[in-house]
Amino acid sequence: MLREIDLNADLGEGFGPWAMGDDAAMLGVVSSANLACGGHAGDPEVMFATLRLAAERGVVVGAHPGFADLAGFGRRVIPMTPDEIGRMVAAQVGTLQGVAALAGVAVRYVKAHGALANLAADRPDVAAAIAGAVRALPGGLALLAISGTELEIEGRKAGLKVVAEVFADRAYRADGRLVPRGKAGAVLEDAEAAAERMLQFAQSGRMPVLGGGDVQLEARSVCVHGDSPDAVAMARVVRTRLEGAGVAIRPFATI
Repeated sequence: MLREIDLNADLGEGFGPWAMGDDAAMLGVVSSANLACGGHAGDPEVMFATLRLAAERGVVVGAHPGFADLAGFGRRVIPMTPDEIGRMVAAQVGTLQGVAALAGVAVRYVKAHGALANLAADRPDVAAAIAGAVRALPGGLALLAISGTELEIEGRKAGLKVVAEVFADRAYRADGRLVPRGKAGAVLEDAEAAAERMLQFAQSGRMPVLGGGDVQLEARSVCVHGDSPDAVAMARVVRTRLEGAGVAIRPFATI
């Protein structure tokens, strides 16, 4: 039984006048916030405002780089070589670090977004490029990676502090990978069902698989995506159920 775990969400995903999710409310629930860096979403003003909100609420901040695809919200693979991906990640994380310096906030870790994270889950060369970029950047950044993926493996090879995560609101395949979003049942919308699943995971280390069965995973962080209409309500239920079972919610940077 886990005694403590991190609860993270992808935030700062607005752009210009376009808002995405209720970041202020979500920052009152989570312990870590993955902030968009201007690739799939985010701009300097959104970054700055979200950084200041996170600081006010004592939430640890990480960078959330993704493919530069605002129209597709970073959920489409943009053809790039691994070296180009590494430079893209370094540029986006560096951008957030620069804005964070103005906001008086430290960026503590990096988590790849969307299609970039899924690609790095299966391709060691892409995973190594991301890990290399994180290692080269200042600040002693940790890497938050999907549990059981190539990115987790390559991050450890690169000598990074790597923390694995599981998802409260996404379905899993038998191989431990996420079910693609386009498939029925890929995204969980029932907060109670998601919370029950996370409670079972905290107790057993096993995640239910779409279609039946379960898979063994290891993680010290749980993600609730911040871009769905009921994201805040789901995060609150997940947190309440975990804490009610004696699982403390703390930033993984302090665990």
